[in-house]
Amino acid sequence: MKFEQYSFSKVIKDNLRELGYKRPTDIQYKSIPPIMRGEDVLAVAQTGTGKTVAFALPVIQMLSTHGRGRDQHAVRCVVMVPTHELAIQVSGVFKELAAGTSVKIEGIYGGTDQDPQIVNLNQGVDVVVATPGRLFDLESQGHLSLRAVETLILDEADHMLELGFKHDMTQLIKKLPTRRQVLFFSATINKQVKDAAYSLVHKAVRIQISPNDPVSKNIEHSVAFIEMDDKRFFLERIIREDPDCKILVFVRTKVRAERVMKALERVRLLSQTIHSDKDQSQRNQVMKKFVSGENKVLITTDVSARGIDIPDVDIVINYDLPEETENYVHRVGRTGRGQKKGVAIAFCSTEEKDQLLAIEAFLNQKIAQIDIEKGTYKDTVKMSGDLEEDWKSLMKEDKSDQRSKKKKKGRK
Repeated sequence: MKFEQYSFSKVIKDNLRELGYKRPTDIQYKSIPPIMRGEDVLAVAQTGTGKTVAFALPVIQMLSTHGRGRDQHAVRCVVMVPTHELAIQVSGVFKELAAGTSVKIEGIYGGTDQDPQIVNLNQGVDVVVATPGRLFDLESQGHLSLRAVETLILDEADHMLELGFKHDMTQLIKKLPTRRQVLFFSATINKQVKDAAYSLVHKAVRIQISPNDPVSKNIEHSVAFIEMDDKRFFLERIIREDPDCKILVFVRTKVRAERVMKALERVRLLSQTIHSDKDQSQRNQVMKKFVSGENKVLITTDVSARGIDIPDVDIVINYDLPEETENYVHRVGRTGRGQKKGVAIAFCSTEEKDQLLAIEAFLNQKIAQIDIEKGTYKDTVKMSGDLEEDWKSLMKEDKSDQRSKKKKKGRK
């Protein structure tokens, strides 16, 4: 079935054509009809399968068909997301699909001046794509009203219903009309989150794409056993052997991200970092350079793991294995998006083997192992262009950070 066969307005069909959308993906094909019928939906699909378009298209069609009420501060659709970057991305998709329609969209998120967002809200907005903190701030200041919300969408729903956001979601639900449509979209979901989701929906349509394999078939993912002190040498080798590739590197902490970047600088390799210590304008600038290809190597914490659609990421490196097992799926899903192929490589040290086992249990399968011969391992370390000898001392500091962190966990 082609998008031309759907009952979308001519303007929306023209937008789809200009954006290069011809046929719906599986998640779009299964989600659009029940959403347009006004049903609640709980959808789980692999990363990179087009979930944003799956909920944005029918919502835009419904909102453009039915005019807004008299209250210009009353928004009609709220899309909740966990990060600033995702708010920017999702609101951008909505705006592209809604171009030329009467539907007004605004992304509202922290880390940036709220005044421009307030100006736009005061002019009347149908859809807000928001992080919880900024949404509640602007609502409490009277710049937007939630009493006319027709549709609530939780993107990265598993994260939005986890402990960190659960209170925010409970508060949000209290402010919404009793009768509303609720849509949940995520790449992963566990029993606890599923139970929370079902408490918020009414006879939801359950959609699950490739539930037994949360990693897209377009992604060739594997693991290499590399000790913590040696990871930098193997990252250097991959970067040097793939100079034209766009490489996204995930590390455990923001401090570690800066250390890895400095280590690459010492061997004359350029990279940039993105994490929560950078303000929004810095994060936007870094992301812009990576998207354009001006910078080929981006080192990040899990701030970029969920939902971010970065074009043409060739290789994802799990420099550190994620502590949250579900984040493995979200991390590797930054490559191999849509119809494109991607490669993901995880570095697993002796200390991280338990994390690897937990990830494999979550995936219900073993991750393919890259066998590194002893000679090749030693040569990779010897061939490093690092002219300084202080990398191991930095790693020792980081190990000390890990031990301190484990002690704190033990006291809880």
